[in-house]
Parts: sequence; C-alpha cells; structure tokens
Amino acid sequence: MGARPETAAVPDARATPAGTPSDSGEVDVVVIGGGQAGLATAFHLRRAGLVPGSDFVVLDAGEHPGGAWQHLWPSLHLFSPAEFSSLPGWLMPPSGEPYPPARHVVDYLAAYEQRYGLHVRHGVAVRAVSRVDEDPAGWLEVAAAGGPAWRARAVVSATGTWGRPFLPHYPGQDAFAGRQLHSAHYAGPEPFAGARVVVVGGGNTAAQLLAELSQVAATRWVTLRPPRFLPDDVDGRVLFDVATARRRALDAGRADPGGVAGLGDVVMVPSVRAARDRGVLVAEPMFERLTPTGVRWADGTTAAADAVVWCTGFRPDLRHLAPLRLTRDGTHPATSGTRATSEPRLHLVGYGDWTGPASATLIGVGRTARDAVATILGRRRGRS
Repeated sequence: MGARPETAAVPDARATPAGTPSDSGEVDVVVIGGGQAGLATAFHLRRAGLVPGSDFVVLDAGEHPGGAWQHLWPSLHLFSPAEFSSLPGWLMPPSGEPYPPARHVVDYLAAYEQRYGLHVRHGVAVRAVSRVDEDPAGWLEVAAAGGPAWRARAVVSATGTWGRPFLPHYPGQDAFAGRQLHSAHYAGPEPFAGARVVVVGGGNTAAQLLAELSQVAATRWVTLRPPRFLPDDVDGRVLFDVATARRRALDAGRADPGGVAGLGDVVMVPSVRAARDRGVLVAEPMFERLTPTGVRWADGTTAAADAVVWCTGFRPDLRHLAPLRLTRDGTHPATSGTRATSEPRLHLVGYGDWTGPASATLIGVGRTARDAVATILGRRRGRS
C-alpha cells in the first residue's frame, strides 16, 4: 500500500450530529490526547458508529487544538507534501509551499476536529487512569486534574511525547553561566543573535536548528556519533513506506530489512541542504563536560559558549498510567500491537514504532489508530 491516506465514508459533523459532551460519567471509550493520534483514533471510533461526546470522549490537556504542533518553532516545516501528511478521511489542504509549515498543520488539526464533530474537550489534563475493581472486564477510571472523572470500558492513551523532553546530565551543567534550553522551548533564532551557541544532538531537530541558528550566531554542532544524512531526494513519503515494509516483513516472520534506521538520521530538507552548502553542517564529537564559560572535550580542548541548545529528544508522556503498574518491555510498556499486554482495556497510540510503524507521524498514525479501534470494538462485541 502506498503512502496516501485512506479515504472513508464518514459524513462530516453537519450530516451526523454528535452527542452532548459529558463532564463525567460512563462511556465506552476515553481517548486521552487531542493531537494527531487522538484525532485519528476518534475518527475511526466515529466511523465505526460510536457517537462523539456520549459513546466516547476525547480529553486534551491543551487549551487549543493542534497538539504539539502549536508549540514547535515557527520555521519548522514537514518532511512531506501536504497530500502525504494527512490524517484518515481528509487530505490536508495545500499550504502554498512544497512542505507545509507547522502553523498549517495546526490549522488542519483544528479544522479536522470541527469537520468530524469530535467534540474534543480541551483544557482537561488527565492525571490518572486506574482500575475500578479487580474485574478484568470492568471499568477503568480516568480522573482529570480538578475533579472530573469518567469510567470507560476502554482507554486509548494518545498523549505523545511533547510533555516529557529529555535532558541528559553532563558534569558542570549547574556551573555553566550561559543559557541552556531544550529544543522544546526553542522559539526562534532571534535571542541568539551574535552569540556563541553549541547545538547538541544528531537528529533532524538538531540539524534544522543548527541550520537556522548558524545564520545569526557562531555555532558548533556536537553529537554522540557521526550523523548520517539521507540522500537529498528522500523525504517523509519514502520513510513511511520503508517503515511499513519493515513491519510487514517482521509480521510475516521474514528477516529484519533494517527499516528507517538503516537509511540515516537526518532528512535533507531545504534549510539543512543550504547549511551544508554554507559549510556549517559539520559535527564534532560530544564534549565531556560543561565549564562556567563553555564546554570541554576529553582531550582538554575547550570552546567558549553563551548558550547550549539540547536537541536530545523526548520520552513517552505516560505518567497518568502509573496507577495501572503496567508490565514493561525495556523503556516502555509492553504491548501487543497497540494493546498493553498487562491491561487489555488500554491501548497506546502514536508513540513510535513500538505502537505501530511510523505511528508518531501524521500519515502513519491512521493505521495504528484503526487497528486499535478494531480491537476495542472486538472486545466490545464479545461483551454483548
């Protein structure tokens, strides 16, 4: 199957009125998170005949639509054209640019909510999911900060990773007199004009921020291992197809073809290619420690720095699931597909390849959301 999003016979909200959103009570499904993963899940629930607001609810901690996209730096663009960056059912409209900016994605997600009448409840931060009793077919309770609670036969956690930026510890961090920030808090290059900036990290975010910062600041790029650049003609469409092919091979018992990791780490978007052409896309080994005035490598070499930007990724934001004491598989809950192996009423959607190939992408999450809903409805039919 190609990378185009599936189409589905789901009427828009004007044709099929949704239920009245409830402040609490009993529903079939609670979806936690109103970003791309939560919306894709809600779409498939609605397509299956469940009524938004009464049969299922979508709870989102953000005050406004758009998920994590509304918090990303202004110059960020997608890796793929709009038609290959869509949620199920509705192609993302063209943005006027080959690769849409983050603001266009926010507008698309907000319109998607309205188009399908998903009645996302914004400003509702879920603090805990717990079992009501020991009945394995009973209710799960979803409690929100401030008091409201819902009981559900199934819960889909789709909170992503934005809420848990990862900041590694290096000696001397507390003594460094300059500015330190994680890429999650980067809002543009202007505050760094004329400064000496060290960018840490070997992935796409680091390469893109380096490309931008190097135009206004003196930059150095440090990575744990040499970055691997993808060919110039590889974009998100190719990555999605490769990730899907890998999952199919593994599911069929064939040898692991390597997937996206075998291609490289950094997509050569136009800004990164321009940085390469300017000669600034050159990575140095990771420093050993920070000093009050900069950084120092193991061989004693030092570099002065006014700021360090940590592009060191994120971890799944799953603190609300702590009461369930889920069985773990290494660094994340053990899953079979999207279903938590130690709690079959819980599904995890959109966190990365361990919850489905390319499931942390706009176009990839639709398939895993569909599979999660199919499993949920199968259990629901089994109870009836």
